[in-house]
Amino acid sequence: MTQLLKVQNFVVSRDGFGAGENQSLERPFGHADPGEMFSWAGATASWPNRTDPGGSRGLDDYLTRDFHNNIGAEIMGRNKFSPHRGPWRDESWRGWWGERPPFRTPVFVLTHHPRPSFTLSDTTFHFVEGEPAAVLERAKAAAQGKDVRLGGGATTIREFLDADLVDTMHVAVSPVELGSGVPLWKSPEELLDRFHLDVVPSSSGVTHHLFWRR
Repeated sequence: MTQLLKVQNFVVSRDGFGAGENQSLERPFGHADPGEMFSWAGATASWPNRTDPGGSRGLDDYLTRDFHNNIGAEIMGRNKFSPHRGPWRDESWRGWWGERPPFRTPVFVLTHHPRPSFTLSDTTFHFVEGEPAAVLERAKAAAQGKDVRLGGGATTIREFLDADLVDTMHVAVSPVELGSGVPLWKSPEELLDRFHLDVVPSSSGVTHHLFWRR
């Protein structure tokens, strides 16, 4: 079976930014409020951090629940993993997610600065440098026949889009406007030369953009 490279549940603002400016330890999304951007997913019955019963059903819930379906590895940019820049002066940083990261697969972190792999629970982080196609081949091998998720951020997704490696993509467009930040696009129509697109509004306020290769 063909292994796909998939973008899943990636959220951008109404003006196309995947994160705000000035990322820091205290603000992983810069001046963007992740609670506001991801409120559609957090309200669903399938949100993994839900502590109370209930939650919404429908398309938002289906897409939240589908996040781990047939995923065998993830690729992410360094700034999704860490707020730090440059060489790893302190390797005690092990991600934003605590001792039980949500990925549960091998994760390939793109960086120009080498660092040893490490494992937390059932997630192993590998730090890799290379062209997108070469990194994807490593991730596909680690996925053992399953699909690979391209986790972001926006700059990393653009790199793989520009290399024509992305097979399917789900982007949730939030009604929030950021004004500046890390852009995924100026308009989703930029991708219509290579992708089909369905646009599905949700009662939660987001608009789901579902792309698949032509």
